[in-house]
Amino acid sequence: MRLGYVHIKVTDLAEARDHYINTMGMTAIDESDGMVYLKSWDEADHHSVVLQEGGVGLVKLGYKVTDEQALDDIENRAHAFGATVERMSKGENLAVGDGVRITLPSDHTLELYSEIEYVGSETGLLNPDPWPRGGVRGIGVPRLDHTLITTEAPALLERFFEDVLDFQAAERLVAGAEDSDLVGSWMFCGEQAHDIAFVKGQNGKLHHFAYHLPSWSALLQASDVMSMNDVPIDFGPARHGITRGETIYFFDPSGNRNEVFSGGYRTGKDWRTITWTMDQAARGINYTHREIDAKFLEVVT
Repeated sequence: MRLGYVHIKVTDLAEARDHYINTMGMTAIDESDGMVYLKSWDEADHHSVVLQEGGVGLVKLGYKVTDEQALDDIENRAHAFGATVERMSKGENLAVGDGVRITLPSDHTLELYSEIEYVGSETGLLNPDPWPRGGVRGIGVPRLDHTLITTEAPALLERFFEDVLDFQAAERLVAGAEDSDLVGSWMFCGEQAHDIAFVKGQNGKLHHFAYHLPSWSALLQASDVMSMNDVPIDFGPARHGITRGETIYFFDPSGNRNEVFSGGYRTGKDWRTITWTMDQAARGINYTHREIDAKFLEVVT
């Protein structure tokens, strides 16, 4: 259905906790065993970001599916694809039920589950206000949106997401007409512009994970908060050509790249994939300035 959680490593748990709570505006739901479990104000599940002390980079991604039958179907398709698959039991992840754990062709760990403890949003379900009446901290991100990972074989990973997980490509970046020429793919499983993306690069790495913001003005206010808190900005505020989203990329204290993202478009089962060519890649990534700093592509965790 959607991205459920991002589990990352951080070098200093106290610094990371401060960033995600006071700059991003998330709430700590649980803190135990060297980990902090966080959710945003408009999220109802137990957590969407997990911080684990000891290093930097991605530990695993969690995606929520509809029910137990979906887990069974995905498990069978992943086995048929040739992926490494195992069942995960309730309790292996705090507040998360039984599920399926898959090692992707890109060496990333993907966890799929249908049940997670429900804690509710900060505005509730009865006559809710449009945002928390007591206000928000920092940027006040309402929810997790998507992630971008790197892979040595983009075409293989795209085929896995199509065949096993029923994703579709919203947009593709290509260097030629062959599958081996695929440079990047932006894929969706619902109706938003993308739920995951990947570009050619080292296996097992995280480029960024992103939060949704409701508008361009909210994005500009987020840039003010970043400046107030001395957050290192990678680039933005700007617009993507790919996905048409509005963006700011920046880093947490450990060097994991975050993004705040607004705009985009609605996709769906009848969507026809948009193609970008490498000669227009700079416009695709940074439509506003039509240029890319090489470090933006090279820095991953």
